[in-house]
Amino acid sequence: MKIPKSENQYIEFKSERVSAKVFAEEVVAFANAEGGEIWLGVEDDRQITGISRSYEEDVMNICRAGVIPPLQPSYQEVVIEGAKIARIAIAKGVDRPYYTSKNRYFIRVGSTKRIASREGLIRLFQASGLFHYDLVEISGAGISQLDFSAIADYFSRYQISFASETEDEKIRLLTASDVLGNNGRPTVGGDLVFGINPEKILPQAGIAFAHFEGKELDAELFDKKNFGGSLPRQVDNALAAIKANRSVASRIQGAKRVEKANYPDKVFRELLVNAAVHRNYSIIGSQNRVFMFSDRIEFISPGRLPNTVSIEKLSVGTSFARNPLLVRLMENLGYMDRLGRGLPMVCQEAKRLKRNVLFEDSGEEFRVTLQWP
Repeated sequence: MKIPKSENQYIEFKSERVSAKVFAEEVVAFANAEGGEIWLGVEDDRQITGISRSYEEDVMNICRAGVIPPLQPSYQEVVIEGAKIARIAIAKGVDRPYYTSKNRYFIRVGSTKRIASREGLIRLFQASGLFHYDLVEISGAGISQLDFSAIADYFSRYQISFASETEDEKIRLLTASDVLGNNGRPTVGGDLVFGINPEKILPQAGIAFAHFEGKELDAELFDKKNFGGSLPRQVDNALAAIKANRSVASRIQGAKRVEKANYPDKVFRELLVNAAVHRNYSIIGSQNRVFMFSDRIEFISPGRLPNTVSIEKLSVGTSFARNPLLVRLMENLGYMDRLGRGLPMVCQEAKRLKRNVLFEDSGEEFRVTLQWP
């Protein structure tokens, strides 16, 4: 066995002189990220100094008492170049976020650990289901930024004549529905679904659409658009753009246009709604993106999958509501259901057409790729 060539996102070198406090911080950072290994007995410059005794009991005690919730890493001692080294593997935590007994949260960034920023903490708590960003009131936003026509149509589904209600009753209904928070300001979810121009307050809202002539991002563009407005409007407009650009994939045979067998509209609608509803809206600098290429179409949304969801579980309907308010409002508007049938349906349609569908959870984004005809 050889030691890794250098420290990176998954590898940390530590001398046996490392303090219990620093060791616990490294463990927390790995557990809050994708996991990793600590090589005890190796200096930062990769010099092998070894360990003078077994540290297995010490490591386990630190991970039980110095890390909250407790963790149980794997511990292995190996001999490299005549020196004994401990290789400690920390898995990606299933109970994130983790913190030290000193109440400090750390994350792994490249080859270093860092104290989690406010945004980083929000993402960690969102992933655990302990915090929902769509229920946060928007500072500086007002009720005048909501589309009362759309709200009236929403409540009419429940035989409530919203327009005829008193102002106090309107506020009560909007607050009870979480469209407004307790301080009378629109919530993130309320503004996204019923806002007139939510992207003015939430620049991360919206769908960027691009249709490329070839198979790579540097190919010539057939079409490029940005869709803003409420989530229902974004989904409807993006679906219309996909349908309009999909016709380019047809071919001329003799005097006739021949359309190739393609996915039904419900597949594209499902993936658009999935991206709009389940993305991480606390990631400010990135919109949802839809990229059409000559051989595939990609739906990309900011944010990793939550703690309890894996790629393997998606195709059988396992779901997790990162944004429960968005799920509830969009379900009530008829854009989705909570039965977890959406992505399995996408997989079934791809199988019927003998094409591939790929789910990817990498970096800070989730991507669904459909093989194009």
